[in-house]
Amino acid sequence: MTARPLDGVRVLDLTNVLAGPYCTYQLVLMGAEVVKIERPGEGDLARQLGPDSTLNDARLGVSFLAQNAGKRSVELDLKNPADRDRFLRLVGEADVLVENFRPGVLRRLGLDWEALRPVNPRLVYCAISGFGQTGPLSQRPAYDQIVQGMSGMMSVTGTPETAPLRVGFPVADTVGGLLAAFAVTAALTGRERTGEGAYLDVSMLEAAISAMGWAVSNYLGAGVEPVPMGDQNFTAAPSGTFMAADGPLNIAANRQEQFETLCELIGRTDLVTDERFHSRDIRKRNRDQLNVEINAGLLARSAQEWEALLSERGVPAARVLTVPQALRLDHLRDRGFLHHVPFPGQPDARLTVMGNGVRVDGEAYGPPGPPPLLGEHNDDRIETAWGALPEGAR
Repeated sequence: MTARPLDGVRVLDLTNVLAGPYCTYQLVLMGAEVVKIERPGEGDLARQLGPDSTLNDARLGVSFLAQNAGKRSVELDLKNPADRDRFLRLVGEADVLVENFRPGVLRRLGLDWEALRPVNPRLVYCAISGFGQTGPLSQRPAYDQIVQGMSGMMSVTGTPETAPLRVGFPVADTVGGLLAAFAVTAALTGRERTGEGAYLDVSMLEAAISAMGWAVSNYLGAGVEPVPMGDQNFTAAPSGTFMAADGPLNIAANRQEQFETLCELIGRTDLVTDERFHSRDIRKRNRDQLNVEINAGLLARSAQEWEALLSERGVPAARVLTVPQALRLDHLRDRGFLHHVPFPGQPDARLTVMGNGVRVDGEAYGPPGPPPLLGEHNDDRIETAWGALPEGAR
């Protein structure tokens, strides 16, 4: 295996559940050595989260397995003087610390940024929280759904009749974790110039709002308040979900030439010169009428046939797939997106986990080993806790 961009970077992971573990998993994939600090006997709450109660009881919940492959697990009680000393020794050798406690928790333990900076001036300290470390909302508890609601995300998800709706996966946690991973790598780059670490205050609320794109920028730049539009695209028409002969099909004919090609392929070239549809802005105003005409033309073929035909002619189009269907795509197999590692505690069994969609010099990175059992690395000598992780299947 070739060297990875973060090879040799040492990360202390004091995070739980999703945003923080997702951040540090991205660092693992890029080569970082991550030691996960867990509460004795309990560990990351995600160890008890998932659809399989047997795995939850074994502290190997699917939520944990998905975000923690390739990490080490060390149980430390940070209120215990001996464990605290062990932790500080790890901090002294670390490059990065990531935590997602509620703001103020580590300060009360005397282990916040100000306390740890003298121990290791080169430390990049990343604190992830719902609302950030400062401000009127900083002390409020926050989970993904809370942030989705407060960011405005739920208000624009669904139709006018069904909104507000939660996005079907924990997008606020995921975006917050991605932003944190980006900030950590940026801070490590900056440290190469200055020799100094950095304190990173990551707000999931702000990350979610930043990620909403035109839903926010249209209001900031033009005073246009976004509204829920279901499966339609505010910026163009025809652009959204349509019905082929056998099921739903997404089409994004956002440019004039794509609209004209779509009309040609469905046998409705008359729509190009129709006064209701002949320009981009007019099409948006008459979206519902246009969609009726497009849907009628699409009934002539299956969604898969239209996907191939439209894509070949430069019109973005694809079937609406279920998660299992998406995971079975030949494209993902060709790209090496899924990776197989030994199942924790069962070396003859296999666990499938995701990569991150980035290929570096043609290589799709997977984790170097399985998720750890709770406290699996407690007995490692402190000076070798950063040693090479066990080899896993690539």
